[in-house]
Amino acid sequence: MDDNTALLVIVDAANVVGSVPDGWWRDRRGAAERLRDRLAADGLPGHPGAQEIVLVVEGAARGVEPVPGVRVEAAPGSGDDRIVELVAESAGRSRLVVTADRELRRRVAELGADVTGPRSVRD
Repeated sequence: MDDNTALLVIVDAANVVGSVPDGWWRDRRGAAERLRDRLAADGLPGHPGAQEIVLVVEGAARGVEPVPGVRVEAAPGSGDDRIVELVAESAGRSRLVVTADRELRRRVAELGADVTGPRSVRD
């Protein structure tokens, strides 16, 4: 879906996966795939209506494939920089970035995006 009326949800995969010490560091790609699958199944809880979900991956998680309902963006460098680019490219529509990273939160808020923490998508 690339509907400009849908809420654009951009998820910082590394930050969300890293927010719970559940052994994710042993299999970064697998952890990102589990997050992707949860997002595909549940969307972003508490946000009714259409959503376009973009999962931004970096490093060892770059090989994660998209699935119906979740677009995957493999950041060529910094995941944070790619998230800021996506927010900037989508000016004029509702955007919500999922991250706990303070600097990233500041950068996307300056571009008019809303921000929520990892708990919004974690179990």
